[in-house]
Amino acid sequence: MSFETLGLAEPLVRAVSELGYTQPTPIQLQAIPAVLAGGDLLAGAQTGTGKTAGFVLPILHRLATSPAPQKTASGRWPVRVLVLTPTRELAAQVEESVRDYGKHLKFNSMTVFGGVNINPQIRQLQGRVDILVATPGRLLDHVGQRTVDLSHVEVLVLDEADRMLDMGFIHDIKKVLALLPRKRQNLLFSATFSDEIRTLADRLLNNPAMIEVARRNAPTELVEQRVILVDKSRKRELLSRMIKDHNWFQVLVFTRTKHGANRLAEQLVRDGITALPIHGNKSQAARTRALAQFKDSSLQVLVATDIAARGLDIEELPHVVNFELPNVPEDYVHRIGRTGRAGCTGEAVSLVCVDELKFLADIDRLLKRPIPRQTMPGFEPDPTIRAVAIPMGRQSRGQQYDDGLGAALAPRGGHPQRRPSSGQVSRPGGDARGRSSQGRGGQGRASTGRARP
Repeated sequence: MSFETLGLAEPLVRAVSELGYTQPTPIQLQAIPAVLAGGDLLAGAQTGTGKTAGFVLPILHRLATSPAPQKTASGRWPVRVLVLTPTRELAAQVEESVRDYGKHLKFNSMTVFGGVNINPQIRQLQGRVDILVATPGRLLDHVGQRTVDLSHVEVLVLDEADRMLDMGFIHDIKKVLALLPRKRQNLLFSATFSDEIRTLADRLLNNPAMIEVARRNAPTELVEQRVILVDKSRKRELLSRMIKDHNWFQVLVFTRTKHGANRLAEQLVRDGITALPIHGNKSQAARTRALAQFKDSSLQVLVATDIAARGLDIEELPHVVNFELPNVPEDYVHRIGRTGRAGCTGEAVSLVCVDELKFLADIDRLLKRPIPRQTMPGFEPDPTIRAVAIPMGRQSRGQQYDDGLGAALAPRGGHPQRRPSSGQVSRPGGDARGRSSQGRGGQGRASTGRARP
């Protein structure tokens, strides 16, 4: 089946063709007709499956085929579509997709997120904005300053809803929902269907169509996974050796903390490997610059924390390395989902020390099979080293913790040890609600969409 047969407007089909896409992915085949039908949707798909186009294309079709909007009684142009995302990177990428797919249509779009100066966003919101892509915290900042009106939203999209719950945005989401008109179309997209996601869907969605194109919490089958057992003190040396021996480029390396990302990037640079860290404490300009260098292969290694890497869209990313295993097993699936995307193969290597064997066992249980283990000659682990509990901010594995980014969250759903508090992860913009640590003024510039004539 082609995009033409899905009922999309001709300018959208033309844009998709110009971008080089000819056949819809499985999620697009199911989601596009469901969204075009006008009902609510609960969709589950792994990263890299084309889910963004699965909602962007039919939403743009709706705007293109419905009457032109009129100013509201307050004299403002109505925001017709609201897309909520967990991170600023994902917000920017979704809005970029909106502009790419809608380049032959007339509409205005923009992004709103923390970590940058709010004033340019305020100025742009005074004009016409048809599609608003936002992180929850900064959006509520605008609501508080009365610079945005959400009372005329026709379509609400919660993208990567599972990650928004992980980051503690549920209360902000509820506040946003209270500002929307009751009559609207709701689209919820999630990489996993946890019990918490199903509870949110029950509250938000009205008799939704349900799509799931992959086994629950399943990693892509195109990713070759392996574990290398190595002592903690020799991980960096082994990583450098592997990168140099195999001449790896575009290596996405995960650490658990921002400090660990900074330290590892500095060590790799001393080893003669070009590397930069990307995490919530970096300015948006620095994060954008690092990502651009990584995409064009002028940067060999990008060292990232989980939240900073969420939503990164890098075509044909060949290598993901877990320098440190995540303490939440579902995050392992999200990490390795950065590679093996859009039909391309990839490799996920995890460097595991004795301290992380419990984390590894949790991941094996989630995957329902063990990841192949191996050792590297000259880097065999010392069997006399005993495991030491890995600190999670102020507390140890399986407990709540807070690394100073915000208040620890209470465990949800009666699983007191399943999820730690989200203090470990860096929230968009630096604090518990995705705002800049500089306050509302922030710094840097706003990321805005390209205005249509």
